[in-house]
Amino acid sequence: MKEHIIIKVVREVLDQLPAPIPYWMDFINDKTIVVERFHPDVDRLFDEANYKFWVTREYKSQSRDRVWSADEMNANLHCTFRLILQRDGALPEQTIKRIQHLPFIAEVRTLLLGTTEFPGEKIAGAMTVVSADPGEMIYLPYAKEWTRGVNNVRVAVLDTGANFSHPELENKIVLRRNFVDLQGLDTSSFIGDVLNINALPEDQVGHGTHVSGILAAKGLRMNEGVCPSCSLMVVRVLAAMRSGNKVVGAGIVDNINNGIKWAVDNGADVINMSLGIKHSGGGLPHEDIVKYAISKNVTIVAASGNDGSPEKYYPGALEDVIAVGAVDNSGQMTGFSSYGADITVVAPGTNIYSSYLNNGYALSSGTSQASPFVSGAVALLKSYAYEKGKKLTNTDITYILRNTSDRLTSKVRDQKAGYGLLNLADSFKLLNDMLS
Repeated sequence: MKEHIIIKVVREVLDQLPAPIPYWMDFINDKTIVVERFHPDVDRLFDEANYKFWVTREYKSQSRDRVWSADEMNANLHCTFRLILQRDGALPEQTIKRIQHLPFIAEVRTLLLGTTEFPGEKIAGAMTVVSADPGEMIYLPYAKEWTRGVNNVRVAVLDTGANFSHPELENKIVLRRNFVDLQGLDTSSFIGDVLNINALPEDQVGHGTHVSGILAAKGLRMNEGVCPSCSLMVVRVLAAMRSGNKVVGAGIVDNINNGIKWAVDNGADVINMSLGIKHSGGGLPHEDIVKYAISKNVTIVAASGNDGSPEKYYPGALEDVIAVGAVDNSGQMTGFSSYGADITVVAPGTNIYSSYLNNGYALSSGTSQASPFVSGAVALLKSYAYEKGKKLTNTDITYILRNTSDRLTSKVRDQKAGYGLLNLADSFKLLNDMLS
């Protein structure tokens, strides 16, 4: 395993670094441009540890001529690099600590792992009957009288991929990309495709297919999706990993960041992230790339977590991300819904029936299932505005959700329930007034 080291530098030192430096995903397949020195002080520490490395960029600029945009630079994306060791092994922890202490280093760390399955999330076997429509709890039928979405509004699902042959998702997916490449990580617990970033992002876990169905299913043998006429972008950022006697989705947080950037740069209006990672030192997970997405007016919706505790899961715990908790079939908070993030709203998340692997169907419970109800709702709001020739900002979206959700307690904002249960009837009434 050739370890990958993520290094973020301060802007003042950028002109001291070599150029050009290739984007890491391009470098994996094409070593036309090879850079083996970074900064004299960093090079010296690597030399003392007897490790050679290749220098690559962590992010790819949106411009074809490699010129960074103002939004990219404001998010410091041009300041982050990935140093790939040239031989198997791990850089000594002491060397990493010494690099961290250099005055121009903002952050240095090895790769982090994120998962789709929070503690407590379960998927039951396939069924043949369509369950009651949880959308009625959030007045989804009323919202669909206003709009069923438009294909110009795109929802990116950053997850385990999708079952592309599933009849519920046929002709729904307009763009797809695979960011699963676990080079630089111990892959002994993973199964299936983990090293081929160019492979079709086919789901090997079921999680991404389940989420995609909640968003946009045709409604053949399940309830129709929340925004059935919107377009899906499937971004596979998580591979299949064995965890005890089950299979979960897991992937490198830094690769997830690359998936977010690709989705933003390719026209996503909403990004659904039914995944999370705990903070473990250094910079907050996804912080820079979320800042970039928000600057481009892309709405990010994330699951809050399923351990029923005040544990913070990211990106849900980041500012400007819409963090979603889950309610049960009676509209009450579930015991598993985490509340460490500043919850914005809650949505149905218990026994949700949706598309699954092998063209099948399954029931699942979790904030992972609640999140796409909110992502789909945001897509509907943006669709209605689009049909009226207007464009909603993230500030507009949060204003609508805060002022139209049904409070579950006497508090304006409850720690566990946020501003309350999503109410699309009131959301569309307020939106219509705003657009008038």
